[in-house]
Amino acid sequence: MKLPLRTSYLIYIIAVHLVLVALTWQILKENKVWFIASEVLILISIILAIRIYRSFRQPSEFIASGIEAIKDQDFTVKFVPTGSYEIDTLVGVYNLMIDQLRQERTRQVEQRFFLDKLIEAAPIAILIFDYDERIADVNPKALQLLQCSADALLHQTLVDLDHPLLDSLKESSLPSGETRTLKTNGLETYRLLRGHFMDRGFQRQFLLIEELTAEIIETEKKAYGKVIRMMAHEVNNSIGAINSILTITEAELTDPDLKRAVGVAIERNDRLNQFMRRFADVVRLPTPNLSPANITELVQNVVQLMRSQADQKGVTLTVASIAESVIVVMDTGQMEQVLVNVIKNALEACEPGQQVVVQVTDQQLSIRNNGQPIAIKSAGQLFNPFYSTKPTGQGIGLTLTREILLNHDFTFSLQSEADGWTVFRINYVSTSLSPA
Repeated sequence: MKLPLRTSYLIYIIAVHLVLVALTWQILKENKVWFIASEVLILISIILAIRIYRSFRQPSEFIASGIEAIKDQDFTVKFVPTGSYEIDTLVGVYNLMIDQLRQERTRQVEQRFFLDKLIEAAPIAILIFDYDERIADVNPKALQLLQCSADALLHQTLVDLDHPLLDSLKESSLPSGETRTLKTNGLETYRLLRGHFMDRGFQRQFLLIEELTAEIIETEKKAYGKVIRMMAHEVNNSIGAINSILTITEAELTDPDLKRAVGVAIERNDRLNQFMRRFADVVRLPTPNLSPANITELVQNVVQLMRSQADQKGVTLTVASIAESVIVVMDTGQMEQVLVNVIKNALEACEPGQQVVVQVTDQQLSIRNNGQPIAIKSAGQLFNPFYSTKPTGQGIGLTLTREILLNHDFTFSLQSEADGWTVFRINYVSTSLSPA
């Protein structure tokens, strides 16, 4: 076993001086004066050896104390110069190193504090993963977006999470540094970015989720609004002038066939004018006139209105068990238009013998049907302006519905579920509720 340097030095000094004492005794025991002088010299040598030993030990003690301070991450410990050139050089180097470590540590703490605050306040959802790709940290926006608590997300992988926004990432991986745009429930649009950073020499992943719904809708409204206004202006001006000429001409004609042809042209112009007005209604949709109203009563009235259309198709239109009075702040006229559009679409998706069920709770209105499910290729485009799956459809109904519900600040979704039922959900906050 190798002895420590201090122990080896002490053993060596003691051995050398013991040998000197023994030799001095053997050689000078007859001469007392020389013997005493030799013993004094040996004593002085021992004292010098001890002082040299202490001088050697002092740097080691400094180093040991410094190592302990660094090990404890205490960067406030500094040494005072001793007057010895060698030791003071060591002290100066150590103190400089401690100052640099303390400054670096302070800078890292400040940067980490700033980064934490930045992540916390970010309007983008951020998920940070550990080395095993489990969620290590999330910001408040991510909790709001995924509608989960921090405890439910932390230490989970993406595969463990059941959320439609993350389902596509389970089916196909998103490489680091790439982005993907996803649309859920036919309306909400998100941009996903996966990236990585280095942490203590190892790579860690993070996922950014940015909601683009409001920006896209606003851009769409500006684009199609400008087009519709231009089209409506040109069509209305032309139709008005043409119909005036045709009406005068029709009154002066005596040939029945020619008169009938002019009448057909006038009717066609009128239908074209109505067609353009329906498009213009989307652009000219007024701000909702909000007031407390009974949405249960509204649902019952609309269902009664649509029941004859359901009977003609052989579809059962029913109202499920609902609360007698759910008061919601809304524009009754606009919400009636929404219900008519949605129930009409549900009836058109059904065949004879199938069902449409409407239900009202204090938080949600749902319209369900077990007719033809939404096609996968159409699921992400349902609320796109003027998109329609019907051969003669104009795609105005759901566009108008979207605008009304967004103006009410109601969240909504339309999707076909695993049980075969297609559900349109409208979420709101009621002001009062009377149970049935």
